[in-house]
Amino acid sequence: MENQERKPRRRRRRKPQEGSQGGPQDHVEIIPLGGMGEIGKNITVFRFRDEIFVLDGGLAFPEEGMPGVDLLIPRVDYLIEHRHKIKAWVLTHGHEDHIGGLPFLLPMVFGKESPVPIYGARLTLGLLKGKLEEFGLRPGAFNLKEISPDDRIQVGRYFTLDLFRMTHSIPDNSGVVIRTPIGTIVHTGDFKLDPTPIDGKVSHLAKVAQAGAEGVLLLIADATNAERPGHTPSEMEIAKELDRVIGRAPGRVFVTTFASHIHRIQSVIWAAEKYGRKVAMEGRSMLKFSRIALELGYLKVKDRLYTLEEVKDLPDHQVLILATGSQGQPMSVLHRLAFEGHAKMAIKPGDTVILSSSPIPGNEEAVNRVINRLYALGAYVLYPPTYKVHASGHASQEELKLILNLTTPRFFLPWHGEVRHQVNFKWLAESMSRPPEKTLIGENGAIYRLTRDSFDKVGTVPHGVLYVDGLGVGDITEEILADRRHMAEEGLVVITALAGEDPVVEVVSRGFVKAGEKLLGEVRRMALEALLRGVREKKPLERIRDDIYYPVKKFLKKATGRDPMILPVVIEG
Repeated sequence: MENQERKPRRRRRRKPQEGSQGGPQDHVEIIPLGGMGEIGKNITVFRFRDEIFVLDGGLAFPEEGMPGVDLLIPRVDYLIEHRHKIKAWVLTHGHEDHIGGLPFLLPMVFGKESPVPIYGARLTLGLLKGKLEEFGLRPGAFNLKEISPDDRIQVGRYFTLDLFRMTHSIPDNSGVVIRTPIGTIVHTGDFKLDPTPIDGKVSHLAKVAQAGAEGVLLLIADATNAERPGHTPSEMEIAKELDRVIGRAPGRVFVTTFASHIHRIQSVIWAAEKYGRKVAMEGRSMLKFSRIALELGYLKVKDRLYTLEEVKDLPDHQVLILATGSQGQPMSVLHRLAFEGHAKMAIKPGDTVILSSSPIPGNEEAVNRVINRLYALGAYVLYPPTYKVHASGHASQEELKLILNLTTPRFFLPWHGEVRHQVNFKWLAESMSRPPEKTLIGENGAIYRLTRDSFDKVGTVPHGVLYVDGLGVGDITEEILADRRHMAEEGLVVITALAGEDPVVEVVSRGFVKAGEKLLGEVRRMALEALLRGVREKKPLERIRDDIYYPVKKFLKKATGRDPMILPVVIEG
């Protein structure tokens, strides 16, 4: 009856873990050091008693407002402190946000060599080896252990890991069933449930269903597309659309996508071969990823891959170029082509440019600038959602519901997404006929304690981000970034003062207003006056700097309404 009071449902009792050694007070700690409340730099620590294993080690890319920063990596102070407890490092797949941080993190935690096993599938380890070599590290100095995406791994005394293949936008991608003395955790990894993947290898959901039948204590699942209804389109649908638009293109075709999207690159190569086009590649990451995928057999070509020099004189209808630049990066191939800064080739009317990707949040403006410029050069520009040339590698709501139904977890932790994605996934889970008893919205650095009967946040560990700037790692602080933003927004005025018998002052401005001689002359006069007074009164150089800085700052603010960074340099002559 509609008005009948709803009785609380009784959950089935979980089977005890086979060979369980866990007592009533035992617990597993789950500590995300990256990947919670954000998309990128995924790394999660699992701990039982005195044993730890680490899942993934990714990076993220800088946002606007981070001038000069190349990459972002997670802080791993906790792992450095507890390195002697680490029994394994397990990698789910080869995307940058899951393995790109390892050339920085492994030396931080272990030094330049380590016997701790690092497990990954063939392509994942192939990409990791290339990264380690690029950073001057010897892959042989680390204990890299190749596994299949459906292998079982025994980690220390307490963790048994059953990997299961999940379709994504790169081959050799896995989720993992983590069997512990207190119960089972299922971590989906990145995934979508593609019924027709390019390589024909569908998700191995039998292992997920088996874990669900035995009883899942905690589910950790990919929240990226938790706001999207329906199903994520199959990669085969995108391949058909790419075939159609490439087949109809009248002139040269340029395609940009993520360099690690091996399935998408394969689809483009198939279409190019079908229509008699030679495939050239341009861009460091595109060349590197494709070379490794070819060597390991994950990418297949009937002919071979060409260079720009080899195809530049071919008839236009015989040319297809795969290039980097899907996110509008300023130094990427597509950006340089769009803004006529590429040394080997230029976009011309009649070319077709396909952006087989979607902008990462924060990159929309940069991508739009490139698209507009390509249109101005006379190119046909095809991009989603107007053209179906891209599909996400992450599951939409109906696929997420299936995973929730297969696992029926007691506790739930949405992962791999911004807070809005996590919260929407929480709401989706709560709408199910058998919702989790408790869902937590994960935060980086939090310690989540999982027992047989509870799941709670119990503390935090040091966490955050390290900025990679050139060869420097972690030497860029928030204060330095604030200075850079200040200079970028307001400009810089440098005042050089020689405090000797014949005091001299020079003033140079950069990125400030177009300062006339009168304005700079007044700054020079004020600085010289403070310098002469300081020399006469034998003030310390630091005091003279302050006597120059504050009056000049006040004067420029009043005269121009602007607040440039003022850098007084006082040298003893």
